[in-house]
Amino acid sequence: MARPAKKPAKRAARPAPPKPYHHGDLRRVLIEAALGLAEEGGPQAVSVREAARRAGVSAGAPFRHFADRDALMTAVAEEAQRRFRSEIGAALAEAPAGDPLKRFRAFGLAYLRWAMGNPAHFEIISSGRHFDHDRATALSRDNAELIALTKQMLADAFEKGQLRSGELKQIQITGRALVYGFARMNIDGHLPRWGVTEAEVERMAESVLDVFISGITRTTGSQR
Repeated sequence: MARPAKKPAKRAARPAPPKPYHHGDLRRVLIEAALGLAEEGGPQAVSVREAARRAGVSAGAPFRHFADRDALMTAVAEEAQRRFRSEIGAALAEAPAGDPLKRFRAFGLAYLRWAMGNPAHFEIISSGRHFDHDRATALSRDNAELIALTKQMLADAFEKGQLRSGELKQIQITGRALVYGFARMNIDGHLPRWGVTEAEVERMAESVLDVFISGITRTTGSQR
């Protein structure tokens, strides 16, 4: 009786080729994760390891994009600044083009609303403690553009006879100090001590801004 033919020996299975690394835009995902961490626990809660965990990647994967935590925080600051600038742009788009003082008011109110609505992100870009400003070239450039924008609005307002004084630098710095100071009072929890409830904060911010603008506005019939 003939022996059954031997089955050909199975070849050893070749290991599957490694899958290429893919996570979409990992840099963007990591920045979003870090922004979320800052919202939940403040800027000090941001770590590269935790951002990686939230992004669903290995602890070493972020270092393809960020050399260290400082680099990640610099990117986070630039993204927060981009969102802030977007808020300013949207407010100015709604303000009357021919009224520089109303545009200046819209700018200040947008600043306050964004800062109070995004306290952790405002803390990151405003305090100077959480990232390397020398490496944040986009943020520095954007800041310079915003300063120039406010200066131009005030110059236009003065030329139209809307301002009592031509001391534009003083007005500009005072206005910045006002909105920055009010935003910090809100972030640091001081407003309740002054009898301002959470429900009243935005209305109070608008009122404070209007008091300032009233003080710099030239009254009808007065001369420069």
